[in-house]
Amino acid sequence: MKVLVVGSGGREHSLCWAIAASPLCDALYCAPGNAGIAQEAECVPIDADNIDALVAFAIDNAIDFVVVGPEAPLVLGLVDRLDAVGVKSFGPSAKASILEASKGFMKDLCAKYDIPTADYRRFTKADDDKAWVRDKGAPIVVKADGLAAGKGVTVAATIDEALFAIDEAMTGGKFGDAGDSLVIEEYLQGEEASFFALCDGDTALPLISVQDHKPVFDGDKGPNTGGMGAYAPAPIMTESLATIVMDRIIMPTINGMKAEGRPYKGVLYAGLMITADGPKLIEHNVRFGDPECQVLMALLKSDILPALIAAHDGVLKSFDLRWRDETAISVVMASNGYPGSYQKGTPINNLDAADADDDVIVFHAGTSRDAQGQLIATGGRVLNVTSFGDSVLDARTKAYKAIDQIDWPEGFCRRDIGWRAIARKLGDA
Repeated sequence: MKVLVVGSGGREHSLCWAIAASPLCDALYCAPGNAGIAQEAECVPIDADNIDALVAFAIDNAIDFVVVGPEAPLVLGLVDRLDAVGVKSFGPSAKASILEASKGFMKDLCAKYDIPTADYRRFTKADDDKAWVRDKGAPIVVKADGLAAGKGVTVAATIDEALFAIDEAMTGGKFGDAGDSLVIEEYLQGEEASFFALCDGDTALPLISVQDHKPVFDGDKGPNTGGMGAYAPAPIMTESLATIVMDRIIMPTINGMKAEGRPYKGVLYAGLMITADGPKLIEHNVRFGDPECQVLMALLKSDILPALIAAHDGVLKSFDLRWRDETAISVVMASNGYPGSYQKGTPINNLDAADADDDVIVFHAGTSRDAQGQLIATGGRVLNVTSFGDSVLDARTKAYKAIDQIDWPEGFCRRDIGWRAIARKLGDA
């Protein structure tokens, strides 16, 4: 098969890494890719949201299967356009992608189909938002309704912080059109977990659980990011809890979307808060998480490509996946200043030494090469140092040992990825 992966981040690098190992894959392309992906696939200079050019490339190069990584091309209808010209793809339609494109839609779906989630209200006027915030009190969560690259959520510790977040979104234009309407919801207390399932419109095949780290600094301090690290499996997600998540959140979502005339195919992400009352849905995403995908692909023993094809073809019911009996952790190295403004074009050296350990894989998230062939940072999140181990602590030790070999003064990382699992193991959680 000739396969095209769409995207340029660490998620797409890990997908390319996994797909390249499939005996079904004869030729692999990635649009636009990055410096690390270039080691696995032929990079094509087409932006992920250039739908016309992507469809034309698929036709001209007789692509058999397209794997769509990021949310933007899904929301823009890339899967629909590919279906129209007879090219198979992995990912939901534009109508189904509204699960991520509109947090308000997702919350309304939860209300309609009795999916446990936080109490919420939707608003299009700042004054109404502020009145509800004052009535509910803090802490409280302010979310831009639309796509905001993982940065549209403020967990406000005080009413003033929430009011400021509302002004930034609705009158300050911080998130563009995505902030024209807001979802304000109650703050949930508990432990977060990421739950993924491959879906074919009727069947959902759960993957192993992951825990992500959103805040930028150690100790879960600072603003939320797209993710500063992840590990799998997450000890909090027991077999019995996974069954509850499937029965109360994943399948009601799949059945509800089908009933709404928006059948869901692709991977469904459920961001969960494990509360004293059980798991509650924080958000749905319509693609693999980043950096969660990196640890999932690292631990997957099965060939990923047939599973992705089965999701498109509607035959997941007969599928099963095998996983390595180990722990994987991925630590994000980001440019200084992220998630705010940061310098681009800074050189990265000594990556070969970091990648030398057989238990370490360095996935590239925001890299390129300059005219002299020097590896440079081009994004906020730049590298995903991913490692295996017998435990979270073992895997983490290997990851940070690799990170310490990388020569990139303009980069930083959190030093406590996996802390909850380690604390639980030590009996301190």
